[in-house]
Amino acid sequence: MKAPLLNLALMALLLLLLAGCEQEPATGPKLTGGAEATLPAFQFPDLEGELRHSGDWRGKVLVVNYWATWCPPCRKEMPLFVETQERLQARGLQFVGIAIDDAHLVRDFVDVYGINFPILIGNADAVRLSSRMGNRFESLPFTAIFDREGNTRYIQAGEVTAEVLERELEPLL
Repeated sequence: MKAPLLNLALMALLLLLLAGCEQEPATGPKLTGGAEATLPAFQFPDLEGELRHSGDWRGKVLVVNYWATWCPPCRKEMPLFVETQERLQARGLQFVGIAIDDAHLVRDFVDVYGINFPILIGNADAVRLSSRMGNRFESLPFTAIFDREGNTRYIQAGEVTAEVLERELEPLL
């Protein structure tokens, strides 16, 4: 008696799993971590102390990267960001780094790595902003990509690879 009931339960489970395979693929980006659908407004100072606003890059494909000088994966992905900014800037790409770190350490880092995009100095508000962008564990590095209209298109906690950047940016440019 137990075997037929067990078989029936397994068949029902299999049917449920197969039913999920028939669903249409989602349209648009799949966002996790409670990411807002559009770029939240923000403002933070750059290394010269000038207040920069999220609207400064309106109309650009925007890559916002949260990082710190003490973060090994952050240091590893920076040369890729510098190269990608150089290569795709003319097509409307703009990286913006938000450093969760001491401004003096950040300035030295920028000089050593030849950073060619704006670096803003974040604080507790920047960490909260990263959470609004989908960084639910407040980890570093964290990267969010926005299209020219400010729609969130991709988010990633952890190091970003060249393959991911190419795949996510090319359709937006």
